[in-house]
Amino acid sequence: MKTKITAKILAGIQPQEKQYRIHDTAQPGLSIRVLPSGHASYMVSWGRNQAATLGRVGMMTLDQARTDAARWLAEAHAHGAPLIATLNKRRSAHTLQTYLEETYYPWLETHHKAHQKTRHVIEYSFVALMEKALTEITQRELEGMRVKWLAAGLKDATANRKLAALRGALSKAVEWGIIEQHPMAKLKPMRLDTRGRVRFLSAEEEKRLRQALDDREERIRAERDSANKWRLERRKEELPDLRTREFADHLKPMVIISLKTGLRRGELFNLTWADIDFQQKTLTVAGDGTKSDQTRHIPLHEEALKAIKAWKAQSSGHSIIFPSRTGGIMDNVKKSWDSVLKAAEINSFRWHDLRHTFASKLAMQSVALNTIRDLLGHADLKMTLRYAHLSPDTKVAAIDLI
Repeated sequence: MKTKITAKILAGIQPQEKQYRIHDTAQPGLSIRVLPSGHASYMVSWGRNQAATLGRVGMMTLDQARTDAARWLAEAHAHGAPLIATLNKRRSAHTLQTYLEETYYPWLETHHKAHQKTRHVIEYSFVALMEKALTEITQRELEGMRVKWLAAGLKDATANRKLAALRGALSKAVEWGIIEQHPMAKLKPMRLDTRGRVRFLSAEEEKRLRQALDDREERIRAERDSANKWRLERRKEELPDLRTREFADHLKPMVIISLKTGLRRGELFNLTWADIDFQQKTLTVAGDGTKSDQTRHIPLHEEALKAIKAWKAQSSGHSIIFPSRTGGIMDNVKKSWDSVLKAAEINSFRWHDLRHTFASKLAMQSVALNTIRDLLGHADLKMTLRYAHLSPDTKVAAIDLI
């Protein structure tokens, strides 16, 4: 598309199925390349199949792009090719930004489910490096960035995750022969306590949580009774009677299933009825919906099975077990969950801690850590070792062997 690029054009840029370009009529040779991911970059072209990235839209202004494009084209006219392009070619075929956009991100999108999160981490943590050639990125510079993060209060684990995202990108650059040496080869992650405290429900807290869930159910039913009384008085069609159903809404069965299966929240939201085998009394978590990409089968506890059967009896026939109001996959239950925790007087407890509660109870019953690992779907036993201290007999038995 050829047009004069304006602020309105920039604001209206939308990604399409295939990449496309917007050619600027005000500055010949200047264009904007828009990738399917939504990334838009200013490009300058000075000959057949001869082009370079000037900068990213949003990080570089339109005036800067036009000025740089004019300079590159003047040098190309005088020397056959822009001097800066020749210099960059000797240093590296890519800046960090062009490498990410042209090479790494397309690969990442097809190989990693969490590609958007990884992309977000890289782009917002390493803005200062984007215009640098890959060969100019140094270990000292990255260590300096980490020092500033930690001084500003960033946690060690968060700093590690940021650097790990960039490390993965640069590792592929080495693997593909784009750079010879990895600038982070000697940059070690911060040491972390991987067996820190695990937050799980005490017996008293679980009792209060269940009571708060029951109270919430009764409150919802009472509100429905009141609404139907109002509708009946006005000869309006009544809403379904919640007194005839096991559950007033989705929250209580979701909590029960989480407590008795250890599912991650995303795994729970993605569950379909096809994942439940009522005959074998098992729940299957498909590999493409898990963090580890590994399918696992979880035997259903009697209470979980009962909750699933009751929920199915009152469901509308949707393939997803807990669909959102619009019929898609639910994305959170924060508002209702927070209100239940407040009513139960339970502090510093996340939905994910229901998973910790499941695993902690197993450990306290001396279940083998490898079995717990299988049930949780951990790819590495190191993740499961955080529950080892809860096993009451393992360490005692070891000491008795002396």
